[in-house]
Amino acid sequence: MKQNLNYKKLTVQLALVGLAGLAMPAFAADSLTAPVAVTGTRIEQNSFDLPMSIDSVAAEQIQEGQLQISIAESLVRVPGVVALARGHYAQDVQISTRGFGARSAFGVRGIRLYSDGIPLTMPDGQGQAGTFDLGSAKSIEVLRGPFSALYGNSSGGVVQIFTADGPKDPTVNTSFTAGSYGTYREAIKVGGTKEGFNYNIDYSHLESDGYRDHSAVRKDLLNAKLGFQINEGTRLTVLATYMNQPLTQDPQGMNIGAFYSNPAQTVTKSETFNTRVERSQSQVGAKLEHDFDDKNAASLMVYGGVRDNLQYQSVGANTSISGSGASAIAIGRGLTIKPSSAYYYGDVVLGITIENGSAGGVVQIARDFWGTDLRYTHKGSIADTPYSITVGTNFDTMTDARTGYDNFTLNAGTTFSHNNTLATYSCATQVTCGVKGMLRRDEDNTAWNFDQYAQVDWSPTARLNLLAGMRHNNVHLKSVDKFLINGDGSGSASFSKTTPVVGALFKLNDMMNVYANAGKGFETPSLVEVAYLPNGSGGFNTDIKPATSNNYEIGTKAFIGSNTRATLALFKTDAQNEIVVAENVNGRASYQNAGGTQRKGFELTVDSDFGNGFAGYAAYAYLDAKYSDGFCSGQTASTQSACTTGTWVTAGKAIPGAYKQTAYGEIRWKQASTGFSTALEVRAAKTVSIDDKKSDIAPGYAVASWRGGFAQNVRNWNFSEFVRVENLFDKRYIGSVKVNDASSQYYEPGSDRNWLIGLNASYSFK
Repeated sequence: MKQNLNYKKLTVQLALVGLAGLAMPAFAADSLTAPVAVTGTRIEQNSFDLPMSIDSVAAEQIQEGQLQISIAESLVRVPGVVALARGHYAQDVQISTRGFGARSAFGVRGIRLYSDGIPLTMPDGQGQAGTFDLGSAKSIEVLRGPFSALYGNSSGGVVQIFTADGPKDPTVNTSFTAGSYGTYREAIKVGGTKEGFNYNIDYSHLESDGYRDHSAVRKDLLNAKLGFQINEGTRLTVLATYMNQPLTQDPQGMNIGAFYSNPAQTVTKSETFNTRVERSQSQVGAKLEHDFDDKNAASLMVYGGVRDNLQYQSVGANTSISGSGASAIAIGRGLTIKPSSAYYYGDVVLGITIENGSAGGVVQIARDFWGTDLRYTHKGSIADTPYSITVGTNFDTMTDARTGYDNFTLNAGTTFSHNNTLATYSCATQVTCGVKGMLRRDEDNTAWNFDQYAQVDWSPTARLNLLAGMRHNNVHLKSVDKFLINGDGSGSASFSKTTPVVGALFKLNDMMNVYANAGKGFETPSLVEVAYLPNGSGGFNTDIKPATSNNYEIGTKAFIGSNTRATLALFKTDAQNEIVVAENVNGRASYQNAGGTQRKGFELTVDSDFGNGFAGYAAYAYLDAKYSDGFCSGQTASTQSACTTGTWVTAGKAIPGAYKQTAYGEIRWKQASTGFSTALEVRAAKTVSIDDKKSDIAPGYAVASWRGGFAQNVRNWNFSEFVRVENLFDKRYIGSVKVNDASSQYYEPGSDRNWLIGLNASYSFK
């Protein structure tokens, strides 16, 4: 009860922060302007005049007083977006928009991710945000609502980061940040422009012991953007990214009792099996743009890359197998079959059959991916009313060589027992745990899409803007199983859908716009989600269908005087065949379709410049996300009476992971004469459901942070220093949740009070 009361008090305070901007006099404030956005229409336009919800986070907000590692640092400002830092780096940041993507246990699903136009979301709809380089970012744009569907499969929202161009003069920038938990980040950035060549290259190195036990990380990130002005109308941009995480320990989730006892601890099996991730990714892309004249332009983008991911899980060695000569043998892993049809563990013959089809506790993925996008834009006028038309097509493909292994090896002298008793083996004596053992899974997974899209923007009058578009999605998934002991898990599936969208914006006057839009959405299952059938039966899941949705939104954007900008959006989404977790046992998750779901709510932002260096910002989102139809979780059954082996989820139950209320607010002050700046930030989230089959919830929280710093300019030198205190009042809270975790280890705690101190120096060769 105390948590809820604190939350209600905080949301009132945040509302007052925003409303203060309406009441404060303008003083000598500079006029606020809406940011220019690219993501909404693929053409640079003022976001104030677009009939959609789109927000932009500027470089200053991304980098000032921040560690510049997790995109959650920046997305916390955007209403309707939940970006949850897990307190460790073994799993990617959890991102959801209006409830889309809330089910993801790892990676990002249901949302499209892009870096300078290059997709970080694969054709099957699963993406990773770990290669986002915040140190060289110009902005982050977040598109929500129906128009997201123009980006293709799994586009409940779009998050895109843009790398800044190099400065006019050659510049070298170095920075160092240190803080709690043995954290430090060092970075160097060089950039400049000369005779049609522009460059911005950024390298950073991160090390941290982590807040929780067993959560250390090392990470290197290199991002480069090279621009070539070939001639007056032709530009070539080359983009390259390299990310390497050779050490990323995974403390895993915990139950609620462990959280209240000691949120910094890890579960015992994390240390027993040394749960961790080793990953790297390299990618390069090129974009060629050509203006035929002031009305016609075309662009061609190509990209490609590789990703390697090796994860050690805590799936135990003690899984039972049975058959002739044994009713149960504990270590049921690493079995191979020979021509005699006898099962072997190494050279030991086992007269048994497999009872559990686990793929082992070590997962390794070697991925190759590439794609291309070709686009043409024409601008013209009809009876002196301007319009633009964009048409394009894109192809994306990925191939995963996916293998699974035991997460243990037998020690010398350890043998299997072939009597009729359960033989249990100890990680401390009979086996070595937390190492790669024998092969348990070997398959090639492929996904590709070939899509076409078109978008029309027309202003029939000075006050009316119409925007419409359509995308035809064509997605293909295929798996070739090369490890047949557990049966042949090969299979394939193809999905296609045309998703239209239309919107209109009306300018009531120069200071206020109202808009409405509607469209259809489409989300296929990912390769991970079709890997297994429910009920432990293994095999490629051809039963699962893509989720479809009808999306609606109305809103207003307004300037209140010259010092305040406000936005309000109301939305509703009706979806069918929602993809949900069916089972999650022994590290193997299977998925199924639920019936209908409904999401509705509203988002509000207020951004004010109070004058005299003071400014404020507040964002609030309300989301009512629930199942509109009941369904049988873990079993294919259409009625509650037929749901005998599964669990019936009643209509009206909240969708797990979809936070009902979230809020963010800040008050900041900058004194230009001294270069001093400071800000107080508050973020909050209400309780959230965490499991389809249970009524468990994660408690809400409210956390405050403070930052302050100085900046100096000395000839060609620029210096800045900052101090940041996170979780100012040392609140204990749950930072993220693991939805539908079978072991009830749902909770990933947020950090206690911690600090950062940063130094930055740059020199311009003018």
